[in-house]
Amino acid sequence: MSYFPNFGKIQYEGQGSKNPFAFKFYDAERIINGKPMKDHLKFAMSWWHTLCANMTDPFGQGTIDRTYGKTDPMDIAKAKVDAGFEFMEKLGIEYFCFHDVDIAPEGKTFAESKKNLWEIVDYIKSKMEGTNIELLWGTANLFGNPRYMHGAGTSCEADVFAYAASQIKNAIDATIALGGKGYVFWGGREGYETLLNTNMAIELDNYARLMKMAVNYARSKGYDGDFYVEPKPKEPTKHQYDFDSATVIGFLRKYGLDGDFKLNIEANHATLAGHTFEHELRVARINGFFGSIDANQGDEHLGWDTDQFPCDVKTATCAMYEVIKSGGFTNGGINFDAKVRRPSFTFDDIALAYISGMDTFALGLIKAFEVIDDDRIDSFVRDRYKSYKSGIGADIMNGTATLESLEEYTLKTGEPKVSSGKQEYLESILTQILYR
Repeated sequence: MSYFPNFGKIQYEGQGSKNPFAFKFYDAERIINGKPMKDHLKFAMSWWHTLCANMTDPFGQGTIDRTYGKTDPMDIAKAKVDAGFEFMEKLGIEYFCFHDVDIAPEGKTFAESKKNLWEIVDYIKSKMEGTNIELLWGTANLFGNPRYMHGAGTSCEADVFAYAASQIKNAIDATIALGGKGYVFWGGREGYETLLNTNMAIELDNYARLMKMAVNYARSKGYDGDFYVEPKPKEPTKHQYDFDSATVIGFLRKYGLDGDFKLNIEANHATLAGHTFEHELRVARINGFFGSIDANQGDEHLGWDTDQFPCDVKTATCAMYEVIKSGGFTNGGINFDAKVRRPSFTFDDIALAYISGMDTFALGLIKAFEVIDDDRIDSFVRDRYKSYKSGIGADIMNGTATLESLEEYTLKTGEPKVSSGKQEYLESILTQILYR
């Protein structure tokens, strides 16, 4: 049975193609800087939005039927596996990501949930055989069930903390079983609504304890992949402890978790924090925490996580510039944590959205390398800081300068000369490269 019968394997046809079911920029095997485009990008399918989201919102019921013609919850879960692998094979996507409850329904008890999870893990594993499809990362959904209304690792209830830890254990086991090289912590409700009822110190300490337990357990099982934290400032919780890249890095360093954890940066989360996507990637990169990407975009007119498919080539270019400068992906990749709009209710619309998103990042990759090869922007930045290469600047950089020596220097040299930042000129270079 085909769940996507209206199109076959999506091919690259080039920029001139008007075939909606064809790539215009994503040429998977095209060699760029010594390796295929697909290896630079490492596209992944998000199990939750792609196979599970029925587009329910606070104002209306779902618009997409996600039962796949089944009625039993486990039969629906297996149908999602079948649909997911058909979709990935047709789109040429070689990775996927999941939350535990995305792939298997929760049971009436934890034991039943565990049994369901492992039945589906085995089924996914059987579907992976004979394909080139791999697991990018796994995680546990510690925010959807009402038990997590006060948080999971940051819950005021010890029993909830214990339940969350148990869920994480099984999600890690599932990740290992499926060969994943990443495990993500996204604290959907790890934060607070009001400080009037919150002991922040206990909550942060406990969240770190949970992460350390996860690392210790996974390493004891031979897991050698990365752990990720996915920053997000708000929504659903008023204030989340993983607010942005800088906040998370400070947290990881404080608790001695920086040796195991990197960041999984999402574009829409960056903008909700008041930053650009490239800003968050830059902060992660220069601090040695760059890991993986959740690709989507928000709407500047809306103040919540809209998870739209990315179509902004300028943002994708700036993002891929950061990825390239970091040395590229190792265990991470580009996961499309994005969903179609509620009125786009057909399964064809999901494929069209992925094609658009994949083309956007493919063109972003091409243009990012053009920016680097052009070198006008990079050379301007290098030249802007040339005063630190010699003289008093070198003294500042190597640590030999003191307040006294700097005062003596200033008394001799007087008022400093300041050069132009030339922002508009640099933006014009980027525009020229994007549209040539």
